[in-house]
Amino acid sequence: MKGGPFIVTKEHRRFAEFADAVKRDRYIGLCFGPAGVGKTVSGRRYAKWEMAEPLLSGWDKRGPANAKAYAAIAAQRTMFYTPAVCCSFRELRDDVSVLLARTGFCIGEHENANANWQAGGALPQPDLLIVDEVERLATPGLEQLRDLHDRTGIGLVLIGMPGIERRLSRYPQLYSRIGFAHHYRALQGDELTFVLTRHWRQLGLALDDADFTDVQAIAAIARITSGNFRLLHRLFVQIGRILKINGLSVITDDVVEAARSTLVIGVT
Repeated sequence: MKGGPFIVTKEHRRFAEFADAVKRDRYIGLCFGPAGVGKTVSGRRYAKWEMAEPLLSGWDKRGPANAKAYAAIAAQRTMFYTPAVCCSFRELRDDVSVLLARTGFCIGEHENANANWQAGGALPQPDLLIVDEVERLATPGLEQLRDLHDRTGIGLVLIGMPGIERRLSRYPQLYSRIGFAHHYRALQGDELTFVLTRHWRQLGLALDDADFTDVQAIAAIARITSGNFRLLHRLFVQIGRILKINGLSVITDDVVEAARSTLVIGVT
């Protein structure tokens, strides 16, 4: 999900603490929550994937100019992987093997630059693999991930929708290795207000909780989005458009409802 500047929420901090624990203790961790609450954004942010992904996917463009990306990858030692729809066992195996090798090479390049690793030796290994959209994997794919965890000792975070924990419980060999679980929740209360303040600011406005118009707008947004991070972003894109078209400088509940009418909102 792309939008404005990243906002560090309480749920993101909880996710980071959860991922740190999985990485440290080399367990399998399970993160689940409704669509759009920020699971993928947190996973990518934790892995510094905005810096790592362009290098790891555009492998032919690596070189000395990638020192910053090498450093970011070496600092986190974390990979982020999203399987394709209907991902086959072979595709998963090959994708993860390539990702492991390339990430290890990047860590090695950074450590070699700091005289901590000599080229030609065994590649350093990442400490954590985050797998998003784990519902896409059939039983052989899940077994492949378990086998990778068993053989290499790498920590493993599986991200999915609510109910994925019940599905995985049907695979005792995998489920018995889950040491941590994190329920990723929607924004609420003061945290929702904090995030809304940032959205107001991005539109060049100030949110005033003593202004009844602003309070009404907040209530309308909370009712429409239920604190869903992705839906908040989509709604504010439309709010900004409506303010600009109509030359308005105040977000009212009518503006919010007009923005809501342009969106297709499913069950979250």
